[in-house]
Amino acid sequence: MDIKIKEVTTNRDLRKFIKFSFRLYKGNKYWVPPIIAEEMKVLRKDKNPFFEVGEAKYFLAYKDNKIIGRIAGIISNSYIEKVGKKYGRFGWIDFIDDIEVCKKLLTEVEKWMKSKGMIALQGPLGFTNFDPQGMLIEGFQEIDTLAGIYNYSYYSKYIELCNYKKDIDWIEFIIKKPNKIPEKIIKIADHVEKEYGYKKLEIKSKKEMKYYGRELFKLIEMTYKDNFGVMKYSSKQIDMYIEKFLSFIRKDHIAIIVDKNGKIVAFGITMPFLSKAFQKANGHLFPFGLFYIIKAMKNNDKVELLLIGVNPKLQGKGINAIIFKELMTIFLNNNVLYAETNAELESNHKIQNQWKLFEKRQHKKRRCYIKKLT
Repeated sequence: MDIKIKEVTTNRDLRKFIKFSFRLYKGNKYWVPPIIAEEMKVLRKDKNPFFEVGEAKYFLAYKDNKIIGRIAGIISNSYIEKVGKKYGRFGWIDFIDDIEVCKKLLTEVEKWMKSKGMIALQGPLGFTNFDPQGMLIEGFQEIDTLAGIYNYSYYSKYIELCNYKKDIDWIEFIIKKPNKIPEKIIKIADHVEKEYGYKKLEIKSKKEMKYYGRELFKLIEMTYKDNFGVMKYSSKQIDMYIEKFLSFIRKDHIAIIVDKNGKIVAFGITMPFLSKAFQKANGHLFPFGLFYIIKAMKNNDKVELLLIGVNPKLQGKGINAIIFKELMTIFLNNNVLYAETNAELESNHKIQNQWKLFEKRQHKKRRCYIKKLT
């Protein structure tokens, strides 16, 4: 097969880069298409503030003038500074069922990484951990979440044949809502609230949510700073993520816990499960995509658990019980039947132990691969 690799250099080519996945997964009932306009904002170097602290190149694979694969190469200076190693990233990788296409795409990124002094390549990863990450290796008959990556089963086989090894795995669960809040959670939550004066912050509007967004992000950074792939965010990046996620979060679907002084000490952030609405939108908000999304925002029996965290200095004091009590109260009041976790490190037994009180099913596993380049 005569495969040619071309770098994406124009917005027109970038749109082709995005739309390739629509063709590759056409008719697949598990893949969830992004909104094209939003994906353009993420990938455009003049729109995403990541490019003030890092760089990236995008490549397309062609045969007979037809696109058959894509990949992004990413260098995050913030991540390199954190880990103390010159590790590059690959992401947005998609290709037809042909190992030669996979090999050509990865080789092109590896070549660029070596020219920049990188000693290893990891992926799939995004610009930050708020971008989709991890190649699906289990759960190919499960509909994806907005925060996840769906890919065909042959991807991991070909990646491994290109000498990439497991770096780390994430697992995901579907959790069934109990008919009532477990007594153990109520007892611990009531005690901690009374003993320390913690309480749920009542947010009345999206404007208020935005107001607390920066303080919340500082706590998110503090809570997740030691997690795999996490790095520092610039002020502009934080503003971008607040705007991005605010659109899909209902104020009555989050639990933010504050102390006696009104300082945020813990959070549980969920959002309605919008994957089916995004499938109907098929990459466009107009003319009907926005209607499908708004409808799913208002009436949904399933949620995505986006983030749960407690100030590291206060962990182990039962504050997580308050979060679960508040979230389950929200679910009971809104007729939510299921919650789907997003990716959790397989080694994060602390978070997985919290699901022991509930009926659950591990339904997906994702992998980050690594290859040494020296």
